[in-house]
Amino acid sequence: MNSMSGPDFDRLSRVLFLDGEPDRVPFYEHFADREVMEALTGEPLSRANLKGKADLKRRLREAMKSGAMEHDLRVTIRFYSKMGYDYVPLVVPSLLSRDNLLLAEDTAELPHPKRVWQDQNRGVIESREDFERYPWPDLDEIQEFYMPQYEFVRRNLPKGMMVIAETSGGVLENVMWLMGAVPFFIALHRDPLLVEEMFTKVGTIVSHCCALAAELEMVGAVVMGDDMGYKTGPMISPEKLRRYVFPWQKRGVENVHKEGKPFILHSCGNLRLVMEDLIEYVGIDAKHSYEETSYPVTEYKRLYGHRIAILGGVDMDRISRLPELELRGYVKEIIRGCAPGGGYALGCGNTVANYVKIENYLAMLEVGRKYGRYPVRPSNLYG
Repeated sequence: MNSMSGPDFDRLSRVLFLDGEPDRVPFYEHFADREVMEALTGEPLSRANLKGKADLKRRLREAMKSGAMEHDLRVTIRFYSKMGYDYVPLVVPSLLSRDNLLLAEDTAELPHPKRVWQDQNRGVIESREDFERYPWPDLDEIQEFYMPQYEFVRRNLPKGMMVIAETSGGVLENVMWLMGAVPFFIALHRDPLLVEEMFTKVGTIVSHCCALAAELEMVGAVVMGDDMGYKTGPMISPEKLRRYVFPWQKRGVENVHKEGKPFILHSCGNLRLVMEDLIEYVGIDAKHSYEETSYPVTEYKRLYGHRIAILGGVDMDRISRLPELELRGYVKEIIRGCAPGGGYALGCGNTVANYVKIENYLAMLEVGRKYGRYPVRPSNLYG
């Protein structure tokens, strides 16, 4: 599965810094679902799902004490190395626990034991009293839980690979997760002071996570996942994004840039209305997450590829449902539209989700290895 040239983070770094064409188009994913990693490594991961759970600190300590965390990190490293990536993603835990979650049966080919959904109608913080009672984490605690994971990955990284640190959600995401979408939208109008204080608390924590990770030697880039839009536009008005969200994202970017490293924004949704804000004010170096029907990757490459790196973009619906031969042709089209000149990494439009066809995921990587070598010859991508 490995690229013939082996892992080399400089390949991806050149993309992120818009530093011309590397030897080949690198691969980039926000993350791969545990079921995909299990299927392609042949190794089971621990059953402890830490995402969004209450008592998160206790669960993290249990996973560290039992060895489950080191086992899962070892499998994660093996997966990204085997598939031909130049990095391993590692989440910086924000420790923002919540229990306003819903469970449902998973119908994917490689199903989760249960699919977890955000309860949009209920938050753990809906009032001033909730805000005061909430167990906000001490910033030193974040370092306490992150450093053992980072040190283990650093010691076990294959030669040529580095870490891409990922914040545990973003600024808008964490506020909306904690408050619940409906209470959040109501509070925007009825209690803007509470909303302001929520963003201050969450923004301080998320930007601290960026700073903590960026200071570390083997971290080559930092990514913030902060979904801000729908197919048609942003979730909240550009004015409110500029007031509440972008200043804290900007602080995270500045903390990363201070260490001379690039900042990647993963955000679902059609953000055309605020792309200038994200590039010029927030200062992002790269954008990830695209959808063919409303904000295709080739269009974003054409419009913004001379200013920021464009990552991923193989549409989730297509990689999940197209016959393999058609999928291969579609991936060639993306390489033809995005690869020339550099500044592009190939990958899924969102994540390697457990409903993605494994054969299509592998075909995407194979097409990338075969046709993504520079100089990319468009004529080779037809037929």
